[in-house]
Amino acid sequence: MANLQSNSCQDSAAPVRAALDPTPRAAGDGTIGSMPARETLRDVWNHHAWADAEHWRAFAASPGALADVALFERLHHLHLTQSAWVWAIGDRRGEFVFTKATDFVPALTLRDVAMRNHASLIAVASASAESELDRVIDIPWFTDPSLRLSVGDGLTQVAMHSHYHRAQNATRFRELGGEPPATDLVTWIWKGRPAPGWVV
Repeated sequence: MANLQSNSCQDSAAPVRAALDPTPRAAGDGTIGSMPARETLRDVWNHHAWADAEHWRAFAASPGALADVALFERLHHLHLTQSAWVWAIGDRRGEFVFTKATDFVPALTLRDVAMRNHASLIAVASASAESELDRVIDIPWFTDPSLRLSVGDGLTQVAMHSHYHRAQNATRFRELGGEPPATDLVTWIWKGRPAPGWVV
């Protein structure tokens, strides 16, 4: 698995000030300002699903975008990585199955995988039990040294990983003549935290 290494606030500045606050916090204090980390993670993941869906809608509506090898292979890598984390966080009853971009014909079958991944991971991010997010798991594609981290940290990692590759695909989409949608977190908040709309 080595290739995988690759409600509005009244004071919108409060989380930033809290993050910059040098006051030491007790170990395990998972809060940002007054907002529990679980609520922040749920917002990150609901935004993540919406942003992925916005890209899919734009690509599906633009002739040739999904036929572009560079864009589609990166899109596949993004969703393959999400699938790996679904497996890593889950029961791991079977071996993780690596797919290739060429396995997805027509291309929109990859979108179906993305939708399932998001449904699974949002359910974990929205878990009512803090203990589920604190559960520590081994990450098998890190071996020297090995890596153990919490489910919450893993969910944060995969959301950030997707954000990175969405930016690359937005650049490529513009090179192909498309207009990438605005998918910043602040845009999602401004629009009222909409649910993902996967279908054009």
